[in-house]
Amino acid sequence: MEIVSTENAPKALGPYSQAIKAGGFVWCSGQIPIDPAVNAVTAVGIEAQTRQSITNLKNVLEKAGAGLDKVVKTTVFIKDMNDFAALNAVYAEMFGDTKPARSCVEVARLPKDVLVEIECVAAL
Repeated sequence: MEIVSTENAPKALGPYSQAIKAGGFVWCSGQIPIDPAVNAVTAVGIEAQTRQSITNLKNVLEKAGAGLDKVVKTTVFIKDMNDFAALNAVYAEMFGDTKPARSCVEVARLPKDVLVEIECVAAL
């Protein structure tokens, strides 16, 4: 087991790692749309927040030696299911031909009151 940490993604908000490499996979903690350059949420709206969250995942995956093209499963936590179509448009653009398995659930509240959080598992 190996802890993955990069300055190109937000620091963990609690006692957890950005990701763990184990068993040929990278297990990424949920990423919210914090801009690591300023350590704050600057993205407004579901599209921009989805883009930043996936960019953060991409940066963690790259540090681990993987990428979005190696993602096998994502879990998306969304504040408002009415934003589902807009989220999907950005998600499809960023993942391209890679279509990992996915769950998407609406939740009452997310850290820092953001609109979306995304976690993933990727193959190494």
